[in-house]
Amino acid sequence: MAKKRKTKINKWLKKTFNKWKRTWKKNWKKTWNNIWKTIRGKKKRRSKKRAEEQRIYYLKIFVSVSAVLLFIFFLHSVFNRDSNSIRRPKIHKDYLTVNPYSRSGISLKKVNGIVVHYVANPGSSARENRDYFEGLKDTHETKASSHYIVGLKGEIYQCIPEDEIAYASNSRNKDTISIECCHPDSDGKFSEKTYESLLQLTAWLCDRYSLDEKDVIRHYDVTGKLCPVYYVKHEDAWEDFRKDVKARLQ
Repeated sequence: MAKKRKTKINKWLKKTFNKWKRTWKKNWKKTWNNIWKTIRGKKKRRSKKRAEEQRIYYLKIFVSVSAVLLFIFFLHSVFNRDSNSIRRPKIHKDYLTVNPYSRSGISLKKVNGIVVHYVANPGSSARENRDYFEGLKDTHETKASSHYIVGLKGEIYQCIPEDEIAYASNSRNKDTISIECCHPDSDGKFSEKTYESLLQLTAWLCDRYSLDEKDVIRHYDVTGKLCPVYYVKHEDAWEDFRKDVKARLQ
């Protein structure tokens, strides 16, 4: 009797244990799946948060770089703009070596006028005339130079900085900017391209230094020298040029 009771108890315990085991196993699997889902969910959220942080980081970099570039562009436009809408012509800067015969380095403190010259060497180029001025440091032939030289094809060379005097206009060296112009023939008449570049350069300089067409003069008006010869012999052509400067300034 006792043996039968023991057997029943054993069966009941075994059955109960197996039932508990199945329940525990089922619940444990469910619990583990829930834990794993939670972990994966947190990983996804972390990954999403990290991606969002990266997007914000790169956006900040883009905005910062754009702001710097815009600021640089603004500074460039402020410090390089002309006071009006006069377009700056294309200028080849090729400064002379500082020397006593063509570039003294003496300061030009104020600009009160623009003086127009002609090179008096028919067919020569702007580059050749620039090199002639450069060579004076060695030949000591004379003292001569010009801030600008306008070539036969309209090219413009700058030989002297605008804040230094040039040896071009005698007593007006101290307060004027000089422009030498090339010409194809001995009559000294400028080609259309030379004329257009001279006009644009003169108007741009007038605008830059708050001058008008009345402040544009010939070398002849300073010393009586026949320079520029065509505009000395053709007063009407000279007045037309000054009118064109006035029109370009408006």
